Amino acid sequence: MTPEQILHTFLDHHHRRGHRDAPESTLVPPPGDPVLFTTSGMHPLTPYLEGRPHPGGRRLVNVQRCLRTTDLDEVGDRTHLTVFDMLGSWSLGDYGIAESLRWGHELLVDGFGLDPGRLHATVFGGDDQVGPDETAWRTWTELGVPVEETGDDNWWSNGPTGPCGPDSEIFVWTGDGPPTGTPGTDDRWTEVWNHVQMRHHRHPDGRLTTLPQPNIDTGMGLERLEMVLRGDRSVYEGAGLRPWVDAVGDRWPLDEVSLRVVCDHLRSAVVVLGDGVRPSATGRGYVLRRLVRRALTVLWRDDPSRTLTDLPPGLSGDTLRRFRQRGDIAALRDVLADEERRFRGLVGRGRPIVARLRSRGPLGDADYRWLHDTHGLPRDLVDGLLGGAG
Repeated sequence: MTPEQILHTFLDHHHRRGHRDAPESTLVPPPGDPVLFTTSGMHPLTPYLEGRPHPGGRRLVNVQRCLRTTDLDEVGDRTHLTVFDMLGSWSLGDYGIAESLRWGHELLVDGFGLDPGRLHATVFGGDDQVGPDETAWRTWTELGVPVEETGDDNWWSNGPTGPCGPDSEIFVWTGDGPPTGTPGTDDRWTEVWNHVQMRHHRHPDGRLTTLPQPNIDTGMGLERLEMVLRGDRSVYEGAGLRPWVDAVGDRWPLDEVSLRVVCDHLRSAVVVLGDGVRPSATGRGYVLRRLVRRALTVLWRDDPSRTLTDLPPGLSGDTLRRFRQRGDIAALRDVLADEERRFRGLVGRGRPIVARLRSRGPLGDADYRWLHDTHGLPRDLVDGLLGGAG
């Protein structure tokens, strides 16, 4: 399936069960929101999950572009991306977890054609405040899907306080040969879909109280689902990442992890730019700047002459289209080129400063802090380009 076919199948499945489209938000939350970026499909729906009536009704579905800085250090593996599309569905005080899991199983098996023998589920096993999720366990057992009980891994929360609850994750076997082990014992089980029972509110003192209405919140990453359906080794073989992998790999020889990091960070930077963010020293602009400079740090390790202007402009246009964005491609490329010039100047100024410090001996934590706070030289740059390690 192409990403477009996956989206159509997912949305149609939920439309036929009474779900209405929830509008997609940009990556930039509205004023007053404490988070820098939209991190999940449920984030814009938080007031409605806490009880406010939604104008679209009690059953909702959408696709939402998301950005997660928490996964930056995991980018480069098979499945993690900084910016990705999240397929989401919600019950706002309507149906329960049994219906959600049954419909989810139906979509994966009948809609997407996954072999039911390659599925495995995990459920919340209980703790000192909440008992085990017996309904989810029973539902999966009736569907013939093996189940593994876990603790915190199957408890979802959006932060230390706020809406939370037990979840059930659906995994697909992506290894060679018949499935073995469980998601907790074999990483060839790949998580594709999470069904959260958002029933509680956690307070600063750790107490849980019951939300005004029990909700179901599900989320499934489009790129990861595409990988599983196509039988690919990683998300970087999918339609959205493949143009970046081909263009970057054709121009510059990089090892696999470095290639993935560069492609992810540059593609993510384009999407962030598409939602109106510009590089700066703080907030969202700093996240964007960090993405671009991390990519350049990897590229310049072997050859400082490499430049982003060598990449074809069609890459940015394809990415904006896939994330349902519009933008001036020439202006976007000008922003990236300007950021590259600024970073090249920073590297040039920083090299003698680091060299002087290094002449006194290995750098310590205090040196790294001084380089960052005084000269704007982050540790990964110092170690990656300026000879600071050791």
